[in-house]
Amino acid sequence: MAKNLNIIVADDHPMLLKGLTEELITNGYNVISTAENGAIALELITKLNPDIALLDIEMPLLDGFEVIKKCEGKGLKTKFIILTTHKGSRFVYKAKTLNISGYLLKDEPFIEIQNCINAIKNGNTYFSTTFNTVFETEISPELEKMKRLSPSERTIVRLIAQGNSSKDISESLYISLRTVQKHRTNILNKLDLESNLESLSVWANNHKDIILSL
Repeated sequence: MAKNLNIIVADDHPMLLKGLTEELITNGYNVISTAENGAIALELITKLNPDIALLDIEMPLLDGFEVIKKCEGKGLKTKFIILTTHKGSRFVYKAKTLNISGYLLKDEPFIEIQNCINAIKNGNTYFSTTFNTVFETEISPELEKMKRLSPSERTIVRLIAQGNSSKDISESLYISLRTVQKHRTNILNKLDLESNLESLSVWANNHKDIILSL
């Protein structure tokens, strides 16, 4: 049964941590330890190698994503569930690129955590409906747009996402400022963005995690 799995819970809000832990235990789950920050969570996961780690995203010292990244390559059996208030595309995309088994919102009923744990026990993943909606409606369309860009244009978009100006890009790529501006115009057209000075910079900043991962 899924309730025989060893679970670690990490959240920097004491009341939330206590409430979730008690709810899990009351429902028969085996919570072997808890952590109030990411560093302790990482130490416990590495030491105890639990079946499941329930992690908040925003925690002191290390956030949930950083904990998961640092666990990679350690030969752990642990499956990760992100439990968060964040519904934004930046967080959803970042979670999608990590080896996680579940992404749940804190305002969802406890039954969703149970469904997620059961899915993991059966070798599946389980993501909040909101997670899937955000990915399908906000992230996938932007990924498709990025495919329209040439390698050179992707390089320029990546540099813009990193905060570089047209002058910076011109100097780092050893091309004229006019060439950079021409590329920017072509990129605006391919991405269906408004033809103004700031629209590409705003778009690149809003989709920074997607852009820098490609």
